[in-house]
Amino acid sequence: MLSILALIPKPMRRLWQVGQTVLGLIFRHPLTGTSIVPILPDGRIVLVRRRDSNQYALPGGMVEWGEDVSTTAKRELFEETGLELVKIRRLVGVYSAPDRDPRVHSINILVEADVRGNMDVKDTLEISHVQAFEPTSLPEDLSYDYDRQLKDYLSGLTILA
Repeated sequence: MLSILALIPKPMRRLWQVGQTVLGLIFRHPLTGTSIVPILPDGRIVLVRRRDSNQYALPGGMVEWGEDVSTTAKRELFEETGLELVKIRRLVGVYSAPDRDPRVHSINILVEADVRGNMDVKDTLEISHVQAFEPTSLPEDLSYDYDRQLKDYLSGLTILA
């Protein structure tokens, strides 16, 4: 199921994303988002390269009005990687430090998920590349606080931070 936002032309979607950030700043309430540790059937972890920072990140994004977290995870995973979310394995953590995202104060809910399909970036305004990595060969210097999130995930932790 596609969100209404997917029907809006790409330039307008970007304007909507900026508008959401501005509203969050105006009303001074954290925005809620989700990120996914996507696990392919062969055990590799899928990361995306963000256009704004040119760094790798976990796929994910903001929860849209009327959407629950699992729906957001499915939608964002597909938009950023082209992959289908098969099953959410577990909650890895909730990350809420005010400085975790330099753009805005956001609360990020991280889940681990089994995924399948062919990697193909759908949201080319935000994501330039999608790639799968062995858990022992993940890139360093990830965007935002994703290095910490992946470290927590690989350590088997469940975090409230």
